[in-house]
Amino acid sequence: MPINQEKKRFEIACYKNKVLEYRSGAETDLDNVLQIPNVFLSVSKGETAPTSDLDKAFGKGKSRDDIIQEILKKGEMQVGEKERGAQKDRLEREVIDILSGKVVDPRSKRVYTAGMIEKALEQLSTQGAHQREEEAHGKGGGGSGTATPSGAGAEGEEAKPRKKDMPIWTGVVTTKSAKSQALEAIKALVAWQPIPIMRARMRLRVVCPTSLLKQGVKVQKKEDKEVGEEEVPKPATVKDRILSYVEQVEMQDTAGQEWEVSGFVEPGAYKQLVEFVSNETKGRGRVEVLDMAVTHED
Repeated sequence: MPINQEKKRFEIACYKNKVLEYRSGAETDLDNVLQIPNVFLSVSKGETAPTSDLDKAFGKGKSRDDIIQEILKKGEMQVGEKERGAQKDRLEREVIDILSGKVVDPRSKRVYTAGMIEKALEQLSTQGAHQREEEAHGKGGGGSGTATPSGAGAEGEEAKPRKKDMPIWTGVVTTKSAKSQALEAIKALVAWQPIPIMRARMRLRVVCPTSLLKQGVKVQKKEDKEVGEEEVPKPATVKDRILSYVEQVEMQDTAGQEWEVSGFVEPGAYKQLVEFVSNETKGRGRVEVLDMAVTHED
C-alpha cells in the first residue's frame, strides 16, 4: 500500500482483506494487518525507508507505528483491475444491503427492494458527477444542468438550485467501509429524494423517575433564519423535553415511582435524547432500544 508524502513514495506490505477491516475499526491489531511491520521505499525491492526521510515526510519524532497507521488510513491499495472491480461490486452490494434495513417509504413505512435503492443511487451518482464537474469549472450550483431534489422541479414550478450544503453521492469507492458509505448514501437520498424516502425510525423506551418529570429545563436557543434573531429561551419540563424527541408515542404509563414512554424516534436524535436523560436525571433515568429500525415488509 503506497502513499506519496513530501514528493516521496512510501509503502507498507499488508493483507488487503484486512485493510478495510482496520479502516472500519473491526480490526485493531496491526500484526494481523501487516505482512512486515516496517515502512519501505519499495516493498518489491526490500528497500526500507530511512529515518531521515520519514522524519521529513511525516514529522520528526513520530513512531514507526504512528506512520504505519497513517499510511493504512490514507494510502491507496494496489490491486489489479479485475480485483478492484470485484471489490467494488462487493461493497456496492453491502451498501445496498445496509440501506435496505435503514430506509423506508415515508408513506407506507415499507422497505424498498434492492433494485429500487440501486436505481436511486445511480441517479444520485449521475447528478453528483455532473455537480462536481460544474464546480470544477467554476459554474457553482445555479447552471441549467444543476441537479434538483425530486419535487422541487414539479411541472409549472421553477427548479430550485442545489444548496451548497446538500450532500453529494458519486458512487461507492474502495477506500471506505460499507457502513460509512451507507451513512453517506442515506444523507444524500434523504436530501435529494430521488424516490420518496426516509430513515427508518428507532423504537425506544424511556424511563424516568416521576419526581423529576416536572423539573424545569431550558430549551436551547435556535436561530431564526428569516429574521436573523435568536428565539427567547422558553421554560420546559423534563417530561416535555423527552416527549419532544418522540415523533409518535406508543404508550405512556406510571408504575410506582417511575414514568415510562415508548415510541418512535428519528435516529439522528437518539444520541441527544440519551445525553439529555443521563444529564437531567443524573443517571437515574434510562433509554432502552426496542428496535433499531422499524420497517414494514410485504
